[in-house]
Amino acid sequence: MLERVTAPALFPPPTYSHATVVEAGTKLAFLAGAVPLDVDGKVVGVGDPVRQAEQVVVNLGEQLRAVGSDLGHVVATDVYVVSSEPSVLSAVWEVVEASGLSAGPHSSTLIGVACLGYTGQLVEITATAVVPEEDEVAQS
Repeated sequence: MLERVTAPALFPPPTYSHATVVEAGTKLAFLAGAVPLDVDGKVVGVGDPVRQAEQVVVNLGEQLRAVGSDLGHVVATDVYVVSSEPSVLSAVWEVVEASGLSAGPHSSTLIGVACLGYTGQLVEITATAVVPEEDEVAQS
């Protein structure tokens, strides 16, 4: 159903693939950015990008479950972090790695930005995922 590709002529990426190929006829979900809000709409972990990344991954998991998918079926993400410091971006990426998102590994871009939508928000992740047949979710 999906093939993760690392281009042999390029430097091998540490924990993501250069591309993911999905067979035609496969159901895909394009998710809105997962944000670090709790169920009451309050920003979790104000000032703490690692804590916010953890909440974002939890929320992303909920979005995926709502469409019949899971973290293991994510084929691509964009990870936005309010920072220009590589160490901060790396700390957020460590949360992504630990989450199971990079188990594929999926294709991803890590981006430092100036601002995100909610006051105090430091992290957001958009994702594209395969929505597997029901028997495939049970196996993953």
